[in-house]
Amino acid sequence: MIAQYFPNGLERYLIGGLLIGAGVALLFLCTGRQGGVSTFFSAAWSWLLRTPFFQQAAFRDTRQWRLIYTLGLMLGGTLYFLLGLPLESSHLPTWKLVVGGLLIGFGARLGGGCTSGHGICGMASLSGGSLLMVCTFLGTAIVTAMSLAALGVAP
Repeated sequence: MIAQYFPNGLERYLIGGLLIGAGVALLFLCTGRQGGVSTFFSAAWSWLLRTPFFQQAAFRDTRQWRLIYTLGLMLGGTLYFLLGLPLESSHLPTWKLVVGGLLIGFGARLGGGCTSGHGICGMASLSGGSLLMVCTFLGTAIVTAMSLAALGVAP
């Protein structure tokens, strides 16, 4: 049954999960702050836009460490690529990736965080709001996947 859901084996997911958990734990131990990626977007815009929303202290005062955190994420992906580890390519047109990224970014900000923030950091800190968000993310994904399967559309 596990092979059906993980045809490439569990190892890569286990290793990735352990590395993500270690990175988030290290960030918390070093700074006392929770990780998560979606707030970096607003913090980055605080350098360019002078509107009150982007000039909140929560964005201005944290943009330096968020930049380092994001560069670390990019460095990890680059290192993975340079080591020649297996990659999966997308067969989606670029416009679909762009539209999907914009919708996900908007939804993450609307939801007060992304899956990495709620699912990894929020759940680890026993946040009730994060539990609700993760249940919403997961429930929506299950309903969408089942609906597409029922329609005969490959995800």
